[in-house]
Amino acid sequence: MIDIENNTSFDINTSILEDITSSLTSKDIELLIVNNEEIQELNKQHRNIDKATDVLSFPLEFEMPNMPLGSIVISLDFVEEKAKEYKHTQEEEFFLLFIHGLLHLLGFDHEIDSGEHRTKEEELIKQFNLPNSLIVRNS
Repeated sequence: MIDIENNTSFDINTSILEDITSSLTSKDIELLIVNNEEIQELNKQHRNIDKATDVLSFPLEFEMPNMPLGSIVISLDFVEEKAKEYKHTQEEEFFLLFIHGLLHLLGFDHEIDSGEHRTKEEELIKQFNLPNSLIVRNS
Protein backbone atom coordinates (compact mmCIF):
# COMPACT_ATOMS: atom_id res chain seq x y z
CA MET A 1 0.00 0.00 0.00
CA ILE A 2 1.12 3.53 -0.74
CA ASP A 3 0.24 6.26 1.74
CA ILE A 4 0.10 9.45 -0.33
CA GLU A 5 0.41 12.98 1.01
CA ASN A 6 -0.20 15.29 -1.93
CA ASN A 7 0.61 18.93 -1.18
CA THR A 8 -0.14 19.91 -4.79
CA SER A 9 -3.05 19.82 -7.22
CA PHE A 10 -1.49 16.94 -9.18
CA ASP A 11 -3.86 14.03 -9.79
CA ILE A 12 -2.01 10.71 -9.96
CA ASN A 13 -3.09 7.25 -11.12
CA THR A 14 -2.56 5.30 -7.91
CA SER A 15 -3.27 1.91 -9.48
CA ILE A 16 -0.13 2.19 -11.65
CA LEU A 17 1.91 3.26 -8.62
CA GLU A 18 0.60 0.21 -6.76
CA ASP A 19 1.48 -2.03 -9.73
CA ILE A 20 5.03 -0.65 -9.85
CA THR A 21 5.43 -1.05 -6.10
CA SER A 22 4.00 -4.57 -5.90
CA SER A 23 6.32 -5.68 -8.71
CA LEU A 24 9.25 -4.97 -6.37
CA THR A 25 8.10 -5.22 -2.75
CA SER A 26 5.21 -6.10 -0.47
CA LYS A 27 6.20 -3.35 1.97
CA ASP A 28 4.18 -0.16 2.41
CA ILE A 29 5.58 3.14 1.16
CA GLU A 30 4.94 6.75 2.08
CA LEU A 31 4.82 9.10 -0.93
CA LEU A 32 4.92 12.89 -0.62
CA ILE A 33 4.23 15.16 -3.58
CA VAL A 34 5.59 18.64 -2.94
CA ASN A 35 6.88 21.78 -4.67
CA ASN A 36 10.53 22.82 -5.10
CA GLU A 37 10.53 24.93 -1.95
CA GLU A 38 9.48 21.98 0.22
CA ILE A 39 11.88 19.47 -1.36
CA GLN A 40 14.74 21.98 -1.09
CA GLU A 41 14.10 22.29 2.65
CA LEU A 42 14.10 18.49 3.04
CA ASN A 43 17.27 18.21 0.97
CA LYS A 44 18.93 20.85 3.15
CA GLN A 45 17.81 19.24 6.42
CA HIS A 46 18.63 15.64 5.58
CA ARG A 47 21.45 15.82 3.02
CA ASN A 48 22.97 19.23 3.77
CA ILE A 49 22.39 20.25 0.13
CA ASP A 50 20.61 23.59 -0.15
CA LYS A 51 18.90 23.16 -3.52
CA ALA A 52 15.76 21.65 -4.95
CA THR A 53 15.93 18.19 -6.51
CA ASP A 54 13.50 15.96 -8.39
CA VAL A 55 13.17 13.03 -5.98
CA LEU A 56 14.37 12.09 -2.50
CA SER A 57 14.21 8.68 -0.85
CA PHE A 58 14.32 8.02 2.86
CA PRO A 59 14.62 4.30 3.64
CA LEU A 60 13.85 3.23 7.18
CA GLU A 61 17.08 2.55 9.00
CA PHE A 62 15.92 -0.72 10.55
CA GLU A 63 13.97 -3.77 9.43
CA MET A 64 10.94 -4.84 11.44
CA PRO A 65 7.88 -6.85 10.46
CA ASN A 66 4.99 -4.73 9.15
CA MET A 67 7.13 -1.59 8.99
CA PRO A 68 7.03 0.51 5.80
CA LEU A 69 9.98 0.43 3.43
CA GLY A 70 10.43 4.19 3.68
CA SER A 71 9.40 7.50 2.12
CA ILE A 72 9.68 8.94 -1.38
CA VAL A 73 9.37 12.69 -1.96
CA ILE A 74 8.77 13.98 -5.50
CA SER A 75 8.84 17.62 -6.60
CA LEU A 76 5.93 18.46 -8.89
CA ASP A 77 7.89 21.47 -10.18
CA PHE A 78 10.56 19.09 -11.53
CA VAL A 79 7.88 16.75 -12.91
CA GLU A 80 6.36 19.60 -14.92
CA GLU A 81 9.73 20.91 -16.12
CA LYS A 82 11.17 17.54 -17.19
CA ALA A 83 7.95 16.34 -18.82
CA LYS A 84 8.02 19.44 -21.00
CA GLU A 85 11.75 19.13 -21.71
CA TYR A 86 11.55 15.44 -22.68
CA LYS A 87 8.17 15.77 -24.41
CA HIS A 88 6.14 13.25 -22.47
CA THR A 89 3.28 13.51 -19.99
CA GLN A 90 3.63 14.70 -16.43
CA GLU A 91 2.21 11.39 -15.26
CA GLU A 92 4.92 9.49 -17.16
CA GLU A 93 7.61 11.70 -15.61
CA PHE A 94 6.09 11.16 -12.20
CA PHE A 95 6.21 7.36 -12.65
CA LEU A 96 9.84 7.57 -13.79
CA LEU A 97 10.82 9.50 -10.67
CA PHE A 98 8.79 7.15 -8.48
CA ILE A 99 10.66 4.14 -9.91
CA HIS A 100 13.99 5.89 -9.33
CA GLY A 101 13.08 6.68 -5.72
CA LEU A 102 11.65 3.23 -5.03
CA LEU A 103 14.83 1.56 -6.21
CA HIS A 104 16.79 3.75 -3.78
CA LEU A 105 14.50 2.54 -0.97
CA LEU A 106 15.31 -1.02 -2.01
CA GLY A 107 19.05 -0.36 -1.67
CA PHE A 108 20.02 0.48 -5.25
CA ASP A 109 22.43 3.41 -5.51
CA HIS A 110 23.56 4.63 -8.93
CA GLU A 111 26.24 6.81 -7.32
CA ILE A 112 28.22 3.81 -6.06
CA ASP A 113 26.97 0.67 -7.83
CA SER A 114 28.23 -0.89 -11.05
CA GLY A 115 25.15 -0.08 -13.10
CA GLU A 116 22.61 -2.26 -11.27
CA HIS A 117 20.32 0.70 -10.48
CA ARG A 118 20.28 1.82 -14.11
CA THR A 119 19.71 -1.74 -15.37
CA LYS A 120 16.76 -2.26 -13.03
CA GLU A 121 15.29 1.13 -14.05
CA GLU A 122 15.53 0.14 -17.71
CA GLU A 123 13.75 -3.13 -16.97
CA LEU A 124 10.90 -1.36 -15.16
CA ILE A 125 10.63 1.39 -17.78
CA LYS A 126 10.09 -1.28 -20.43
CA GLN A 127 7.75 -3.32 -18.23
CA PHE A 128 5.47 -0.32 -17.61
CA ASN A 129 5.81 1.17 -21.13
CA LEU A 130 7.36 4.43 -19.95
CA PRO A 131 9.52 6.79 -22.02
CA ASN A 132 13.29 6.21 -22.07
CA SER A 133 14.16 9.77 -21.03
CA LEU A 134 15.33 8.75 -17.56
CA ILE A 135 17.77 6.29 -19.10
CA VAL A 136 19.01 8.92 -21.56
CA ARG A 137 19.61 11.63 -18.95
CA ASN A 138 21.30 9.24 -16.51
CA SER A 139 23.69 7.86 -19.13
